[in-house]
Amino acid sequence: MSTLRRWIPNQHGAWAMLAVPYLAGVLIGSPSWLQLPLFLAWLLGYCAVFHTEQWVRLRRASRNPRAAARHRRPALLFTAATLALGLPLLCAAPWLALAAAAMAPFLAVNVLYARRNRERALVNGLVAVVPACGMLLVALRAGGGTLAEGLAPALACLLYFAGTVPYVKTMIRERNSEAYRRGSVAYHAVALVAAALLDPWLAVPFALYLARAAVLPGRGLGVPLVGAVEVGCSLLLLGFLAGGYG
Repeated sequence: MSTLRRWIPNQHGAWAMLAVPYLAGVLIGSPSWLQLPLFLAWLLGYCAVFHTEQWVRLRRASRNPRAAARHRRPALLFTAATLALGLPLLCAAPWLALAAAAMAPFLAVNVLYARRNRERALVNGLVAVVPACGMLLVALRAGGGTLAEGLAPALACLLYFAGTVPYVKTMIRERNSEAYRRGSVAYHAVALVAAALLDPWLAVPFALYLARAAVLPGRGLGVPLVGAVEVGCSLLLLGFLAGGYG
């Protein structure tokens, strides 16, 4: 069990960001057999990238070689598992190569930030959001949907998950920063307007997201409660997307 805990990334917010856009794409479109192994490959790929980034980061930032070495084996094995599952998927659906190529620059930026030991940087977090939300389009296409059908839901996911980056910082690492708090509230106000323009139906969840960005910072909430609120917000978005576009 201890080995499993070390191998499975403990970035809880990342799991919601990986799952919600993908599941929205499945629910908006038509279920397909391709979506299940694709989702597994997606999760394995995330684990591979996570351990690769930690390996790269700790090799430069840590004076303890063992700290970096413990990420090497999971990085290699998760990469091998991703390729073992991903290559047959590419044969079944060659268009997935275009999706992978589109995500590659964003992953390269994340690795570069990790190499500089700046993986917590605001820009790095925002960059990571893009391919995660883009998976909505991939999952939808795997079920026979079109780009036009998925564009508004994918943008809604992008608006929400991009907002979680500064918001979570106001709750944890930057909880004493008034500038971060103002910036987070300002972003969520703009996101509310943008979401309403995409679809008036989306104004409801985004109004709640704005309220939590304005009210919750400074309340002394613990990390588990902050995470629970974000899980609820993510599921709320999934419900609205499935109900409004499914």
